[in-house]
Amino acid sequence: MAVSIDQCDVTYTSGVLSTLRVSSALSSRFEGQGAWALRFPAYKHIKFGSVLSGQVYLWPDGDAPIRLEDGDFYMLTDGRPFYVASDPVCRPGDGVSVVRSRRGADGIARHYCDGEGAPVGMTSGRFTFENDVSEVLLRHLPPLIQLRASDVKSGALAQVLSLLRLESSDLHIGGEVARSSLAALALVHLLRAYLSKLSQPAGWLGALSDAKIGKALSVMHEAPNKRWTVDSLARTVAMSRTAFANRFRERVGEAPLAYLNHWRMVLARTALKDTDESLTEIATKIGYLSDTAFSIAFKRNAGVSPGRYRSAEKGRALHRATEL
Repeated sequence: MAVSIDQCDVTYTSGVLSTLRVSSALSSRFEGQGAWALRFPAYKHIKFGSVLSGQVYLWPDGDAPIRLEDGDFYMLTDGRPFYVASDPVCRPGDGVSVVRSRRGADGIARHYCDGEGAPVGMTSGRFTFENDVSEVLLRHLPPLIQLRASDVKSGALAQVLSLLRLESSDLHIGGEVARSSLAALALVHLLRAYLSKLSQPAGWLGALSDAKIGKALSVMHEAPNKRWTVDSLARTVAMSRTAFANRFRERVGEAPLAYLNHWRMVLARTALKDTDESLTEIATKIGYLSDTAFSIAFKRNAGVSPGRYRSAEKGRALHRATEL
């Protein structure tokens, strides 16, 4: 039986999503007609979109095409090049070049070709994450998430899609701000709808349908500075040590303390990049007794010292700023 996210312990998921620094942008609307296929290059983080009218085929490189129909929603997560087509046997063109060259003043890219093929309308977007917390989200998502129109025809996601359709249909005052906010909102509701279809998702998503493991993840996320042990985590969720350790590894894919150490390093990298906190302050916040212990653990994980990592990231940020 599928378990709705509203029935689960969502503290941990909310924490992950709130810690993510999401930069989301809705691309221009696309309209196609006739026989066509487009190939899009590798990407970072997440691509998403929906079919506004008609039907298309979509597939990551190396996979079989799937058909998307009016009202369907999708999310691509593993970064592989992907294809969109009215007819998957067509020779694919360069999707980026086509979309750029066919975009009108209204922001809609129109790609009309010869051959059979009913008109199709799509809207698409992207989620880019500005810190390392995205590792936790992306590594347990399938490469392609598809939601049928019947999955999203009611509830909040349907309302988000309706607003996306409105904001992408023409140029509106404040449209860029609205589209960006709607894209971020779509991510949350897309994950909710996806989880509601599954009996046992993988990784930390699977913990949402397991109250005890979800609670363990929540307390580690909320208090990474606490000196957690397998015994103390097991007591917190009222399980025996052995049963907890086995169940955690089965659901999450790694041992409890291995996951905790991974989470601490994610938080450390984010703090080093985004704040001017001292190594002692960061060490204390994530559960190390000294900056020396933290530095040793960080270098083992990242391959460089915290100081060198921070300097390199600040340099990259400055370089990006001068290019704008």
